[in-house]
Amino acid sequence: MDENGSLYVTDWVKDEVRRYRRGECQGTVVAGGNGRGNGLDQLFYPHYVFVDRDHSVYVSDWGNDRVMKWVKGAKQGIVVAGGQGGGNGLTQLSYPKGVVVDQLGTVYVADWGNARIMRWPKGTTQGSVIVGGNVRGNCDGDMSNNPAYRLCWHTGGTAGGYQCGSMGNLDNSNSWEKLIYHAM
Repeated sequence: MDENGSLYVTDWVKDEVRRYRRGECQGTVVAGGNGRGNGLDQLFYPHYVFVDRDHSVYVSDWGNDRVMKWVKGAKQGIVVAGGQGGGNGLTQLSYPKGVVVDQLGTVYVADWGNARIMRWPKGTTQGSVIVGGNVRGNCDGDMSNNPAYRLCWHTGGTAGGYQCGSMGNLDNSNSWEKLIYHAM
């Protein structure tokens, strides 16, 4: 939902994202909507959506292993993370889910297929792993497969984290908790 109360909804069947303003029944396609595919005007099983202050829509394009940004009014998107085929390289994602973008334009992605969270600074073609990335496990930097979905630090490490805000850091905000949850 944006600051105007518009609701953004991903549609897996139509491979699109729609914006519903208050009182609207039909909504408006703001990303995808051109059939399933890997073109810059297409999506393939869009999962999660994030809307920034400029009303740009970020979509985790699950079937294309990428995150797309659709600037307000655009007819096609821009790949801002992944898009190099599915895999575990630093230029790749594998079934991305949750996505959050901070005020600097840094994209944080729950890379579900690789059990990791990646950070993609604005304008880069390669991300960095900030949590997990080995395999789903019980600790030492891995996302836990425990039903509690806990996050473990390296042995001897101290509790701490990142803050998702204007300084390009992450905290334990609601968005961050959802991002970690979706990486499991």
